[in-house]
Amino acid sequence: MVSSFCIFQSLFSASFIKFMKNTPTPPRMILCATTWSMVGWPTPRKEWSVERKLSEIKAAGFDGVCAYITPEIKAGAGRLGLKMMSGFDCDDLKSTRVRLEEQRALGVHFINIQLLGHDTPPARAAAMAVPLIKLSRQLGLGVHIETHRDTCTETPEKFTEIARLYRRATGELMPVTWDHSHFAVSKHMMPKDYSARLLAWPKLIQHSQMFHLRPFNSQHCQVPVTDGRSRLTPEFADYIKFVEDLFTLWLRGPKPGGELWVCPELGMTHGYHVSTNPPVWPDVIRSRKEILKAWSRARRNAG
Repeated sequence: MVSSFCIFQSLFSASFIKFMKNTPTPPRMILCATTWSMVGWPTPRKEWSVERKLSEIKAAGFDGVCAYITPEIKAGAGRLGLKMMSGFDCDDLKSTRVRLEEQRALGVHFINIQLLGHDTPPARAAAMAVPLIKLSRQLGLGVHIETHRDTCTETPEKFTEIARLYRRATGELMPVTWDHSHFAVSKHMMPKDYSARLLAWPKLIQHSQMFHLRPFNSQHCQVPVTDGRSRLTPEFADYIKFVEDLFTLWLRGPKPGGELWVCPELGMTHGYHVSTNPPVWPDVIRSRKEILKAWSRARRNAG
Protein backbone atom coordinates (compact mmCIF):
# COMPACT_ATOMS: atom_id res chain seq x y z
CA MET A 1 0.00 0.00 0.00
CA VAL A 2 2.78 2.38 0.94
CA SER A 3 4.59 1.60 -2.27
CA SER A 4 1.45 2.17 -4.36
CA PHE A 5 0.75 5.45 -2.59
CA CYS A 6 4.31 6.66 -3.18
CA ILE A 7 4.05 5.81 -6.87
CA PHE A 8 0.71 7.64 -7.11
CA GLN A 9 2.12 10.67 -5.26
CA SER A 10 5.18 10.75 -7.52
CA LEU A 11 3.07 10.57 -10.68
CA PHE A 12 0.67 13.25 -9.39
CA SER A 13 3.54 15.56 -8.48
CA ALA A 14 5.18 15.13 -11.88
CA SER A 15 1.89 15.81 -13.67
CA PHE A 16 1.17 18.86 -11.52
CA ILE A 17 4.63 20.32 -12.13
CA LYS A 18 4.26 19.75 -15.87
CA PHE A 19 0.82 21.41 -15.80
CA MET A 20 2.17 24.42 -13.94
CA LYS A 21 5.05 24.80 -16.39
CA ASN A 22 2.67 24.66 -19.35
CA THR A 23 0.17 27.11 -17.83
CA PRO A 24 0.93 30.62 -19.13
CA THR A 25 1.15 33.42 -16.57
CA PRO A 26 -1.66 35.93 -17.15
CA PRO A 27 -0.40 39.26 -18.52
CA ARG A 28 -0.15 42.01 -15.95
CA MET A 29 -1.04 45.67 -16.20
CA ILE A 30 1.29 48.04 -14.34
CA LEU A 31 -0.61 51.23 -13.49
CA CYS A 32 1.56 54.29 -12.90
CA ALA A 33 0.31 57.71 -11.82
CA THR A 34 2.10 60.81 -13.04
CA THR A 35 3.19 63.60 -10.73
CA TRP A 36 2.00 65.94 -13.49
CA SER A 37 -1.54 65.26 -12.24
CA MET A 38 -0.59 66.81 -8.88
CA VAL A 39 0.79 70.17 -10.00
CA GLY A 40 -0.82 72.79 -7.78
CA TRP A 41 -2.66 70.19 -5.70
CA PRO A 42 -4.31 70.54 -3.25
CA THR A 43 -3.76 74.29 -3.79
CA PRO A 44 -1.15 76.21 -5.80
CA ARG A 45 0.28 77.70 -2.60
CA LYS A 46 0.34 74.40 -0.71
CA GLU A 47 1.33 71.93 -3.40
CA TRP A 48 2.35 68.57 -1.98
CA SER A 49 6.02 67.72 -1.63
CA VAL A 50 7.50 64.96 -3.77
CA GLU A 51 7.43 62.65 -0.76
CA ARG A 52 3.75 63.36 -0.15
CA LYS A 53 2.90 62.89 -3.83
CA LEU A 54 4.55 59.47 -3.87
CA SER A 55 2.78 58.47 -0.65
CA GLU A 56 -0.58 59.48 -2.13
CA ILE A 57 0.16 57.51 -5.33
CA LYS A 58 0.85 54.43 -3.20
CA ALA A 59 -2.24 55.02 -1.04
CA ALA A 60 -4.43 55.28 -4.15
CA GLY A 61 -3.38 51.76 -5.18
CA PHE A 62 -1.09 52.55 -8.09
CA ASP A 63 1.81 50.24 -8.89
CA GLY A 64 4.25 52.98 -9.80
CA VAL A 65 5.07 56.58 -10.64
CA CYS A 66 5.49 58.18 -14.05
CA ALA A 67 7.87 61.15 -14.15
CA TYR A 68 11.37 62.15 -15.17
CA ILE A 69 13.03 60.22 -12.37
CA THR A 70 15.28 62.11 -9.97
CA PRO A 71 17.31 60.78 -7.03
CA GLU A 72 14.54 62.08 -4.71
CA ILE A 73 11.81 60.23 -6.62
CA LYS A 74 13.99 57.11 -6.83
CA ALA A 75 14.53 57.12 -3.05
CA GLY A 76 10.85 57.68 -2.29
CA ALA A 77 9.67 55.07 -4.78
CA GLY A 78 12.12 52.58 -3.32
CA ARG A 79 10.83 53.13 0.22
CA LEU A 80 7.23 52.67 -0.92
CA GLY A 81 7.80 49.79 -3.32
CA LEU A 82 6.67 51.82 -6.35
CA LYS A 83 7.83 50.98 -9.85
CA MET A 84 9.13 53.78 -12.10
CA MET A 85 8.56 54.80 -15.69
CA SER A 86 10.11 57.85 -17.30
CA GLY A 87 9.93 60.09 -20.33
CA PHE A 88 11.39 63.18 -21.98
CA ASP A 89 11.83 65.05 -25.27
CA CYS A 90 14.49 64.02 -27.79
CA ASP A 91 16.06 66.50 -30.22
CA ASP A 92 19.49 64.93 -30.69
CA LEU A 93 21.18 61.65 -29.85
CA LYS A 94 24.14 63.09 -27.95
CA SER A 95 22.10 64.71 -25.18
CA THR A 96 19.58 61.87 -25.25
CA ARG A 97 22.30 59.31 -24.51
CA VAL A 98 23.26 61.27 -21.39
CA ARG A 99 19.66 61.34 -20.15
CA LEU A 100 19.07 57.68 -20.96
CA GLU A 101 22.17 56.70 -19.01
CA GLU A 102 21.06 58.90 -16.13
CA GLN A 103 17.63 57.27 -15.99
CA ARG A 104 19.14 53.79 -16.26
CA ALA A 105 21.44 54.55 -13.33
CA LEU A 106 18.35 55.40 -11.27
CA GLY A 107 16.75 52.04 -12.05
CA VAL A 108 14.38 52.97 -14.87
CA HIS A 109 13.67 50.58 -17.75
CA PHE A 110 10.67 51.92 -19.68
CA ILE A 111 11.18 55.41 -21.09
CA ASN A 112 8.75 57.38 -23.23
CA ILE A 113 10.27 59.65 -25.89
CA GLN A 114 8.58 62.63 -27.54
CA LEU A 115 10.59 62.79 -30.74
CA LEU A 116 11.65 65.97 -32.55
CA GLY A 117 9.15 68.64 -33.67
CA HIS A 118 5.82 69.02 -35.44
CA ASP A 119 7.55 70.22 -38.60
CA THR A 120 10.10 67.39 -38.79
CA PRO A 121 9.80 65.51 -42.11
CA PRO A 122 8.99 61.80 -41.62
CA ALA A 123 12.22 60.71 -43.34
CA ARG A 124 14.34 62.69 -40.87
CA ALA A 125 12.25 61.45 -37.94
CA ALA A 126 12.67 57.81 -38.97
CA ALA A 127 16.39 58.37 -39.47
CA MET A 128 16.54 59.52 -35.83
CA ALA A 129 14.25 56.78 -34.51
CA VAL A 130 16.41 53.95 -35.87
CA PRO A 131 19.63 54.80 -33.96
CA LEU A 132 17.61 55.90 -30.92
CA ILE A 133 16.00 52.48 -30.50
CA LYS A 134 19.32 50.79 -31.26
CA LEU A 135 20.93 52.86 -28.49
CA SER A 136 18.08 51.98 -26.15
CA ARG A 137 18.69 48.29 -26.66
CA GLN A 138 22.44 48.66 -26.23
CA LEU A 139 21.74 50.26 -22.85
CA GLY A 140 19.24 47.55 -21.92
CA LEU A 141 16.33 50.00 -21.87
CA GLY A 142 12.76 49.87 -23.20
CA VAL A 143 12.44 53.17 -25.08
CA HIS A 144 9.12 53.78 -26.85
CA ILE A 145 8.30 56.70 -29.18
CA GLU A 146 5.07 58.47 -28.29
CA THR A 147 2.26 59.58 -30.58
CA HIS A 148 1.99 63.18 -29.40
CA ARG A 149 1.17 66.74 -30.39
CA ASP A 150 4.00 69.08 -31.36
CA THR A 151 6.24 66.14 -32.23
CA CYS A 152 7.01 64.30 -35.46
CA THR A 153 4.18 61.81 -34.74
CA GLU A 154 1.38 64.34 -34.12
CA THR A 155 -0.93 63.15 -36.93
CA PRO A 156 -1.90 59.65 -38.09
CA GLU A 157 -0.40 60.27 -41.52
CA LYS A 158 3.00 61.39 -40.20
CA PHE A 159 3.13 58.58 -37.68
CA THR A 160 2.21 55.93 -40.24
CA GLU A 161 4.96 57.06 -42.61
CA ILE A 162 7.58 57.15 -39.84
CA ALA A 163 6.61 53.64 -38.70
CA ARG A 164 6.76 52.42 -42.32
CA LEU A 165 10.23 53.90 -42.87
CA TYR A 166 11.45 52.50 -39.55
CA ARG A 167 10.32 49.01 -40.49
CA ARG A 168 11.87 49.31 -43.95
CA ALA A 169 15.20 50.28 -42.38
CA THR A 170 15.20 47.69 -39.59
CA GLY A 171 12.78 44.94 -40.57
CA GLU A 172 11.15 45.44 -37.17
CA LEU A 173 8.12 47.16 -35.67
CA MET A 174 8.81 50.49 -34.00
CA PRO A 175 8.17 50.53 -30.24
CA VAL A 176 5.36 53.04 -29.67
CA THR A 177 3.85 54.69 -26.60
CA TRP A 178 0.20 54.97 -27.56
CA ASP A 179 -1.54 58.23 -26.64
CA HIS A 180 -4.56 58.34 -28.94
CA SER A 181 -5.87 61.69 -27.73
CA HIS A 182 -3.97 63.84 -30.22
CA PHE A 183 -4.94 61.69 -33.20
CA ALA A 184 -8.58 61.91 -32.13
CA VAL A 185 -8.55 65.70 -31.85
CA SER A 186 -6.58 66.26 -35.05
CA LYS A 187 -9.29 64.37 -36.95
CA HIS A 188 -12.27 65.47 -34.81
CA MET A 189 -13.25 61.84 -34.33
CA MET A 190 -16.68 61.03 -32.95
CA PRO A 191 -17.15 58.29 -30.32
CA LYS A 192 -18.70 55.83 -32.76
CA ASP A 193 -15.47 55.98 -34.79
CA TYR A 194 -12.91 55.76 -31.99
CA SER A 195 -12.12 52.06 -32.24
CA ALA A 196 -12.47 51.77 -36.02
CA ARG A 197 -10.08 54.62 -36.71
CA LEU A 198 -7.76 54.63 -33.70
CA LEU A 199 -7.02 50.90 -33.67
CA ALA A 200 -5.91 50.97 -37.31
CA TRP A 201 -2.36 49.83 -36.41
CA PRO A 202 -3.05 46.47 -34.71
CA LYS A 203 0.45 45.00 -34.94
CA LEU A 204 2.11 48.18 -33.66
CA ILE A 205 -0.36 48.41 -30.79
CA GLN A 206 0.17 44.75 -29.85
CA HIS A 207 3.95 45.26 -30.03
CA SER A 208 3.83 48.07 -27.45
CA GLN A 209 4.35 47.87 -23.70
CA MET A 210 3.43 51.48 -22.91
CA PHE A 211 0.02 53.19 -23.10
CA HIS A 212 -0.78 56.74 -22.00
CA LEU A 213 -4.51 56.84 -21.36
CA ARG A 214 -5.82 60.40 -21.48
CA PRO A 215 -9.62 60.62 -21.84
CA PHE A 216 -10.56 62.66 -24.90
CA ASN A 217 -13.38 63.54 -27.26
CA SER A 218 -13.49 64.98 -30.76
CA GLN A 219 -12.59 68.51 -29.65
CA HIS A 220 -10.55 68.13 -26.47
CA CYS A 221 -7.49 65.97 -25.83
CA GLN A 222 -8.35 65.88 -22.12
CA VAL A 223 -11.88 65.63 -20.77
CA PRO A 224 -12.94 65.21 -17.12
CA VAL A 225 -13.47 61.74 -15.72
CA THR A 226 -16.19 62.89 -13.34
CA ASP A 227 -18.54 65.83 -12.94
CA GLY A 228 -16.87 66.66 -9.61
CA ARG A 229 -19.67 64.90 -7.72
CA SER A 230 -18.53 61.31 -8.31
CA ARG A 231 -20.63 60.72 -11.45
CA LEU A 232 -18.75 59.71 -14.62
CA THR A 233 -19.06 62.21 -17.45
CA PRO A 234 -20.71 61.08 -20.71
CA GLU A 235 -17.42 61.86 -22.47
CA PHE A 236 -15.47 59.51 -20.21
CA ALA A 237 -18.12 56.82 -20.62
CA ASP A 238 -17.53 56.98 -24.38
CA TYR A 239 -13.78 56.93 -23.88
CA ILE A 240 -13.60 53.94 -21.54
CA LYS A 241 -15.43 51.82 -24.12
CA PHE A 242 -12.57 52.58 -26.49
CA VAL A 243 -10.04 51.65 -23.78
CA GLU A 244 -11.72 48.27 -23.40
CA ASP A 245 -11.38 47.68 -27.16
CA LEU A 246 -7.74 48.83 -27.00
CA PHE A 247 -6.95 46.39 -24.18
CA THR A 248 -8.78 43.57 -25.96
CA LEU A 249 -6.69 44.12 -29.09
CA TRP A 250 -3.45 44.10 -27.08
CA LEU A 251 -4.43 40.97 -25.16
CA ARG A 252 -5.11 39.11 -28.41
CA GLY A 253 -1.53 39.75 -29.52
CA PRO A 254 1.84 38.40 -28.35
CA LYS A 255 1.71 40.38 -25.05
CA PRO A 256 5.44 41.28 -25.04
CA GLY A 257 7.07 40.75 -21.69
CA GLY A 258 3.74 39.73 -20.19
CA GLU A 259 3.32 43.31 -18.94
CA LEU A 260 1.58 46.45 -20.15
CA TRP A 261 2.66 49.69 -18.46
CA VAL A 262 -0.23 52.15 -18.35
CA CYS A 263 -0.39 55.75 -17.19
CA PRO A 264 -3.77 57.53 -16.85
CA GLU A 265 -2.13 60.72 -18.05
CA LEU A 266 -4.30 63.63 -17.01
CA GLY A 267 -2.23 66.79 -16.67
CA MET A 268 -2.46 70.16 -15.02
CA THR A 269 -0.39 72.38 -17.36
CA HIS A 270 -0.04 73.35 -21.05
CA GLY A 271 -3.79 73.96 -21.33
CA TYR A 272 -4.79 70.34 -20.73
CA HIS A 273 -6.79 71.14 -17.62
CA VAL A 274 -9.55 73.68 -18.28
CA SER A 275 -10.03 75.92 -15.24
CA THR A 276 -13.74 75.10 -14.93
CA ASN A 277 -13.15 71.32 -14.90
CA PRO A 278 -12.97 69.30 -11.66
CA PRO A 279 -9.51 68.89 -10.06
CA VAL A 280 -7.37 66.35 -11.87
CA TRP A 281 -5.93 64.19 -9.07
CA PRO A 282 -9.28 62.92 -7.71
CA ASP A 283 -10.25 62.16 -11.32
CA VAL A 284 -7.04 60.15 -11.77
CA ILE A 285 -7.91 58.04 -8.73
CA ARG A 286 -11.35 57.34 -10.19
CA SER A 287 -9.93 56.62 -13.63
CA ARG A 288 -7.70 53.92 -12.12
CA LYS A 289 -10.79 52.05 -10.93
CA GLU A 290 -12.50 52.36 -14.31
CA ILE A 291 -9.35 51.30 -16.19
CA LEU A 292 -9.06 48.18 -14.02
CA LYS A 293 -12.68 47.32 -14.83
CA ALA A 294 -12.00 47.80 -18.55
CA TRP A 295 -8.93 45.53 -18.25
CA SER A 296 -11.03 42.80 -16.62
CA ARG A 297 -13.70 43.04 -19.32
CA ALA A 298 -11.01 42.97 -22.01
CA ARG A 299 -9.46 39.83 -20.56
CA ARG A 300 -12.85 38.12 -20.83
CA ASN A 301 -13.30 39.44 -24.37
CA ALA A 302 -9.86 38.21 -25.43
CA GLY A 303 -10.69 34.68 -24.25
